[in-house]
Amino acid sequence: MQGKFRKILFMGTPEFAVPSLERLIEQGLPPIAVVTQPDRPRGRGQKVLPSPVKVKAEEKGIPVLQPEKIKLPEAQQALARLAPDLIVVVAYGQILPESVLKIPPYGCINVHASLLPKYRGAAPINWAVIHGEKETGVTTMLMDKGMDTGPILLQERIPIEPEDDAGSLQAKLAKLGAEVLAQTLERLERGSLSPQPQDSAQATYAPLLKKEDELLNWTDSAERIHNKIRGLTPWPGAKTFFKGKTLKIRKTVVVQDYLNKTPSPPGTVLEIRRGEGPLIKTGGGFIILSEIQPENRQIITGEEFCRGYRMAPGDVLGV
Repeated sequence: MQGKFRKILFMGTPEFAVPSLERLIEQGLPPIAVVTQPDRPRGRGQKVLPSPVKVKAEEKGIPVLQPEKIKLPEAQQALARLAPDLIVVVAYGQILPESVLKIPPYGCINVHASLLPKYRGAAPINWAVIHGEKETGVTTMLMDKGMDTGPILLQERIPIEPEDDAGSLQAKLAKLGAEVLAQTLERLERGSLSPQPQDSAQATYAPLLKKEDELLNWTDSAERIHNKIRGLTPWPGAKTFFKGKTLKIRKTVVVQDYLNKTPSPPGTVLEIRRGEGPLIKTGGGFIILSEIQPENRQIITGEEFCRGYRMAPGDVLGV
């Protein structure tokens, strides 16, 4: 497809953005350049690594720009020299100043992983799962100077399955986002798409996750704890404490039919279930910890943890 969008500039950084970049290339719209975050230390060894988008762009022979801060004049001048018709933004990781939004004559299109105006912000996938939503989706919008406030172009919905966590949902939405982007560009090319303003009265927010968001509160209900763990898996991980050590709880099962006759505080280990793991009392209901990651260790089953770390009925988590 070659029409009004002859010179597209792509801005993106994480794995989520890679399918959209690939789809542009498949669509016959290879970007004139890619803008991505600088190489950063990542992983357990903190080795300096390029972003997934940079890796893909270099594989495809697309020039890469990595400004430390997009708001600096020299970064904006570099973008302006490219003279793009359109900028496509997918999880770039920096807020674009209005001066950048004004560079392309056809504006800037953003692929956002929520059903806007719900979950505006940096972590829409995590918060949708944490809040126990049953569906989510992808929105393409024309960017304005607000945070995810621009007029909506297209939206597609998908269910959030009970077994989904933030990682599995992200993979689904990345794939969906690439297709919604392709449809958006095709329909804009044909002139069959008109932007619709968002209803800001319906807006909800998905801010960047903070350290305190990672901590489990055992006085919450079992369902709420379960959803929080799903929403923080695989990254950054839902945390609790056991005998002064930090644990990440990776997978859980909510238990509906347990009769607890012993008074005990939330977070108490009630029993160790063979083949399942420790059964924990919460502020409302009960939960089995089926996968646990001890501090600086690999993920193990709940049952393996109980054997190796001597967890027993009466122990209390969170202290």
